Parts: sequence; C-alpha cells; structure tokens
Amino acid sequence: MALSAGISFPKLEKALEAANHLVPEDLASDESFWWGIRQGYQLKSDYINLENGYYCIQPTEVLDAYINHIKNINLQGAFYMRTVQFDNKQKAAAQLAELAGCSKEELIITRNTTESLDMVIAGTHWQAGDEAIMAEQDYGAMLDMFQQVSKRQGMVNKMISIPLHPKSDEEIVALYENAISSKTKLIMICHMINITGQILPVKKICDMAHAKGVKVMVDGAHAFAHLIFKIKDLNCDYYACSLHKWLSTPLGAGILYVKKENISGIWPLLAETEKKEDDIARLNHTGTIPVHTDLAISNAIAYYQKLGAERKMQRLKYLQTYWTKQVRQVKNIVLNTPEEEGRACAIANVGIVNMKPALMAETLFKKYNIYTVAIDGKGVQGCRITPNVYTTLSELDVLVNALKAMASA
Repeated sequence: MALSAGISFPKLEKALEAANHLVPEDLASDESFWWGIRQGYQLKSDYINLENGYYCIQPTEVLDAYINHIKNINLQGAFYMRTVQFDNKQKAAAQLAELAGCSKEELIITRNTTESLDMVIAGTHWQAGDEAIMAEQDYGAMLDMFQQVSKRQGMVNKMISIPLHPKSDEEIVALYENAISSKTKLIMICHMINITGQILPVKKICDMAHAKGVKVMVDGAHAFAHLIFKIKDLNCDYYACSLHKWLSTPLGAGILYVKKENISGIWPLLAETEKKEDDIARLNHTGTIPVHTDLAISNAIAYYQKLGAERKMQRLKYLQTYWTKQVRQVKNIVLNTPEEEGRACAIANVGIVNMKPALMAETLFKKYNIYTVAIDGKGVQGCRITPNVYTTLSELDVLVNALKAMASA
C-alpha cells in the first residue's frame, strides 16, 4: 500500500528537489535544505521552541488539510458520522499498522499514549500478589495507574531505576531481569525515556522477559516517527505512542498495538460487547470523538514518508549532537543523556550545577528567548531540549552560548 498515494505537498516537494541525490547522513548538515523545510512551518518569532517533545506542531500543508477535514465533516454532519466514519478510521489504522510494521488486526487508534497504556494496565486480569516491574523514570500517568490498580486489586509494583549513562545494554537488561520473580506478570519499559531521551534496548529486554514467561509493555510515545523500527521486530506484547508528537498529527491521536494472542486478555476502557474476544476493535469503543483528527493522520503519514524517515532521523540526531558536543565537557554543565551512538536521537537533557531546573528554564526563556521544560526529579535535574526538523543551527548556537554563560555565572 502506498500510503502517500494521491496526497501532494508542493512546498515540501519543492524543497526536496535539490536533495534527492544526497544520502541522509550528508543531508543532515545541509542548512540550505533544512531552511527550505522550515519554510513549510508557521513559527512564532518571539522565542526559539526547543520543547517539541511535548507536541510537534504540524507543517502548514498538513494543517491546511486538517482544517479542510474539519470543514468537510461540519458540512456533512450526521450523514458522515453515520456512514463512512468508521470505515475511514479503519483505513487510517491500517496505514498506521503498515508504517509501524504490524498487522492491522493488532492496532487501534486511541487518543494518546496514556489512554493506550492505561487501558492495558487497568485491563489486565490481575490477582492479588501478582507483580509488575517499572522504572521510576517511566511516565507519571502510567505509574499512577499502576498505583491505582495496586490499591484496587492487590497487585504489587516493583520499581527499578535506569542509570543516566549505562555501561552497556546488558546492564539495563539485568536491572529488569533481577527484579523478576515467579509472580511477575508484566514489565513496562520506555522505548525512549521522556525526561532524558535515552533509548532502551527494547528487543533485548523483551527476549529476556519472554524467556521467563513475562509480558512486556512498551511506552513508545517519543520513538514512533522519530526512530526507525518495526514493532514486530521488537518482540513486545503491547506498544503505544502519541501521534501528535513525532508524526505531527493534530492533537488527540495515538496508537495501541496488542499482539494478537493478548487481545482477549485485556478488558476495554469502555465496554464493547458486540465484538469477539480476540477482535482488537473490542478495545476501541470511545463514543463520539473529533473524527477529523483521524482523517488528518493520512496526511501526516504522507508528509513523513515524503520527507523520508531516514532523512528526518539523521537530521534530528545531528541537531542533538551538534549542541551537546559543544557543552558536554564544559565546567558546571551536566548532560543527563548518554553520548554513545544509538542511545539518543533528538532529545537530550542538560543541567547547570547549583541551579534549580525551574530557574534554569525561566532564565533560558526570559533572558535568551528559548522555550524548554524543566525536569526536577527521578534522578534528573535539568532542562529537556528537543529540537525539530525546522530548528536551525543558529538557534542552537543561542542555546550553547546561553548554557556557557549560565554555567560561568
């Protein structure tokens, strides 16, 4: 299936004309090319946005398509909702499944990662004394759900901590392995830790856990359309992400992958009794939702594929290493993200010795017009820095100079 068939992006295609002969690794540092990509976004001029990890804004050509979807559905009203609404959602889900590298019978569109993973956590058939393993660096909403389920059903949560600078994949795998007991039922892991950008060895953890009869649920909120991978290759049982992050869909779209053999073992968030137990659609009952968001997913996929997954990933990695290399050895600056190849991509976290993260973020914004987010806890003190494909090196130079000035103050 050619996901981008029939969808054109004149601005993007014009920028790509001069790049087809270049390999992604070389193109990553071609500022003239990426300046052309930047022209396809509407950006605020009063600050530098380095907090794309929360929400990657849509390119204008995707945004325009989204607005047209809103207008069209508003025109059709109930007719659209009672006729092709669900068919179109299934088509979008099938496109996402192909992009993700899994069967369309194993993936549904949700509203975000939190909804997806909390459905698995709350919907698992827990018995008193069953155990789940997670890390303190995991996302708070999921940790909260584990705590709620523990209070309600008597299951036990076992917490580990991921080192900021692991010596090897095996060190991380061992942390999870050593926490497993005969009562362990589920492990939750991040594909990419949201507060530091560290990439975990997902497949190695899954292979280890499965050898011990334990299922693995993966929080891929920051990895999908950021890194290049196929869900099937990870060998996980559940995978979720938020599409409004690196796929740049409108707000309100996420995915949940459930391996076929596990579907019948999950209770849905909202009851659905008309579907078979092993039909993943049983987990997708939501009531009336903003269906124009579902339609815009195809536009976002087409844009991502037209730009090129490898081009995007190489540029994001280049941007992160561009600024981190300049400050990693500077006195009083602390990088909370690993330097080794393959352990990070766009996202990194940086701290200043003896400066609270909140003050650091406030100073970056008020004095240097850089918008980011403070992280203070779970073993991490600093600001998360997340560029996007439209970020320029000159903007990152402002960041580097700001960090050096703050560190020497």
